Amino acid sequence: MKKAAKMLLSLSLILTMAGCANQSRSTDEQAASPVPAQTISDQPVDSSTLEGWAEGVKRKHDGETLNLLFAAHETSEALKTFAPEFEKMTGIKVNWKIIDTVQLKNDQLMDFSGKSGGYDVYMVDRFWLDEYAAKDVLVPVDQYLNNPEATPEWYDFEDILPAYRDGLAKIGDSYYGIPAVGETRLVGYRTDLFDKYGKEPPKTMDEMLELARFFNEKEDGLYGIAMRAQKGILCASGWMSIVYNFSDGFVDQQTGKSLMDDPKNEEALEYFVELLKNSPPDISTYTHEEALGAFITGKTAMWLDANALIPSIMNPDKSVVYDKVAFVPTPAGPYGRGAALSGWSMGIPTTSKHQDAAWDFIMYMSSKALSKPLYEAGAAPTRTSIFSDPQVIEKDSTMPAQILALEEANELVKRNLAWIPPNEKTTQIFDIVAIMPTRLLQGK
Repeated sequence: MKKAAKMLLSLSLILTMAGCANQSRSTDEQAASPVPAQTISDQPVDSSTLEGWAEGVKRKHDGETLNLLFAAHETSEALKTFAPEFEKMTGIKVNWKIIDTVQLKNDQLMDFSGKSGGYDVYMVDRFWLDEYAAKDVLVPVDQYLNNPEATPEWYDFEDILPAYRDGLAKIGDSYYGIPAVGETRLVGYRTDLFDKYGKEPPKTMDEMLELARFFNEKEDGLYGIAMRAQKGILCASGWMSIVYNFSDGFVDQQTGKSLMDDPKNEEALEYFVELLKNSPPDISTYTHEEALGAFITGKTAMWLDANALIPSIMNPDKSVVYDKVAFVPTPAGPYGRGAALSGWSMGIPTTSKHQDAAWDFIMYMSSKALSKPLYEAGAAPTRTSIFSDPQVIEKDSTMPAQILALEEANELVKRNLAWIPPNEKTTQIFDIVAIMPTRLLQGK
């Protein structure tokens, strides 16, 4: 009997040792849990729920680190506030680098060309997307979008506004990211000043210029209008805020041929420069941040820029005009209407060493589940469900004006035009184009 007991004990020890030899977990991990890791990993994950999806991500990527290279923007700050929640759910650590727009592109291209894999998620301006796609800077994300495990049904890709989804992140038949900031442009105006002087908000380009001239230096420290005009691509971007209301743009989108000698573009150029002459004297240094700053500190009667910046204008902690401002779509010009359609996407660089985890971050941060909390934290809305949410509309008095502005932006689609001409050399084109208003503003 004792012999049999010893044999059973020996057999038990042998089986136990064999089982331990086949396990990949460390001794510490075994001590932490009596259930073998292999058994846990084999358990099915229900990714149809956010919790189940997060558990699956944690099994795959727990302990990984993502490095992000993002633009200085209200949406970036809003996204950052939800990063700790993502880290807790998935076990993925997130490091942020948030810098100004001009430096951002330089750093992204340096990271890409160095092949160091220093960053895993880029925030990409639509102006750069054609170039990035042509140079293979970004991973096409269709492989993730078409995989229900990587992109569960609750993500609801179709809920992203079609104009943003296809206009900001798609080149040809492929998506190179997911919209993080959708933007059109509209006019903000000081209701207190307009009421004081008996003025109506502009409906035409002529009226907007007349108002800018009227209010310019009408009071001490007051100027007509603020908008982006910094030398280079931002000046071109400012000009594009109004150019499609005068013409089909300064590039033939079918042939790539310059249209700068079109008389309609000459008219648009002269108009743009006249607007800038009725702006703060340092307007040639203005990005969207400086233009926003001038308006929310009460220095200008009007403001022409992105609807994504409206939360800052309406924020009483940031803005002295939050309770005396209203918005209207970009006014009609001689050529009709054609408001801007631009913004930013989150994309994965081809050099990233953590591409799957990077997608998990992008997917979660742009999901329908997080869209309303992000909006309430100051992020620009990109989903139809936010623009149509009755609670949002009731709380945000600017939403009807934003919807009208987006309808104006859709006029370009009807004209078979993209607001940003589809050309891999768009950045270089805009750098050249921007020289003209800059020099005219300098009196050259």
